[in-house]
Amino acid sequence: MQAPTDAAFSIWNGWLDYAGSALAHSRLTTVGFTEDLLHWWETVADRTQPSWSTRHRTVRSWPQAALLDFSTSEHGTPTVILPPQAGHASTIVDYSAEQSQVRTARDAGLERVYVLSWNPATELTASSSIEDFVSILDETVEQLGGRINLVGDCQGGWLAAIYAALRPESVESLAVAGAPIDFHAGHSAIQEWVRGLSARGEMRFYEKLVDLGRGNHLGENQIIGFKMLEPPEEISRLAALWGHIHDDAYVQRYTDFENWFAWGQDVPGAFYLWIVEHLFIRNELIQQKLRVGGEFVDLGNITCPVFMLAGTTDHITPPEQMFALADHVGTPKREQHQELVTAGHLGLFMGHAALEGAWTNVFRAIAARNNTRTKELARKA
Repeated sequence: MQAPTDAAFSIWNGWLDYAGSALAHSRLTTVGFTEDLLHWWETVADRTQPSWSTRHRTVRSWPQAALLDFSTSEHGTPTVILPPQAGHASTIVDYSAEQSQVRTARDAGLERVYVLSWNPATELTASSSIEDFVSILDETVEQLGGRINLVGDCQGGWLAAIYAALRPESVESLAVAGAPIDFHAGHSAIQEWVRGLSARGEMRFYEKLVDLGRGNHLGENQIIGFKMLEPPEEISRLAALWGHIHDDAYVQRYTDFENWFAWGQDVPGAFYLWIVEHLFIRNELIQQKLRVGGEFVDLGNITCPVFMLAGTTDHITPPEQMFALADHVGTPKREQHQELVTAGHLGLFMGHAALEGAWTNVFRAIAARNNTRTKELARKA
């Protein structure tokens, strides 16, 4: 029973930290305690919509998404980042000025950087399909000149892999992080839940979730699900906030993260059910059984350079699920790059260490290829 013990220690430590801080700040009074408790509760309960930290412009829109331009020039092969589409805002890729995949890409030498920002699902987009999202990528590639560097995080990662397999001529390089490719590999907290709720492939539970969302999968349900994966961790975070309630910088960091994590974004119901059935339950992507637009997805069609990042403590997508991509792509081994990053799931996308280390290396490598390709095209011209 390690989890309850950990939670109990977290609560105890939170109170000890609070007592020491309250004594130092002369808050060990009835009024001081009451004010601190109110401040803690407001910090936990009040949320504001997450926003982008880097200036950009919207260059194209669809009901399901918007193409955002973060470029610093018009030179080079464009890089398109696909954020996760898993019940949260796409701003995770531009979380803050100090924690931004977008800025990391630009600082590493990529001048044309774009993000496909997923819109919250509505009644209009509830029936959106995988084919709709592939079509959005087709139109994005066409708008940007016919060939892109494609980057995908988590759920955006398997979408990027699917697209690269279907349209290999459109993808100059593929970078994927924390993305399940073999959904049944390794030990995943999500896969445990899926097996428990659909032991024989039943979809009733997930269909009921979509019914409750009137045709969509509610972001708030996804957030509850994520918290249920690690209940002691959620208790620890609340206890730590109480212990640091007099630390304005700590409270602000907590607020910034919760504004992103706890601000739910609905996912199109039909798309969500397709993901659960064909990827999480049937694991069709690695079996060449996944059909998109009447065509089977063959990861072996991918022959471009592939960059793969996985987190050592990622309980959502264990490294085995991510690195399975290497066994199925047609890319020569010398053009495959794998890195195991000391990070959890979210830390893999927005953690300081991951951005300053692994992501900087990936983006520099892509930028170097861009420069080489630009020179080759110039010589041919």
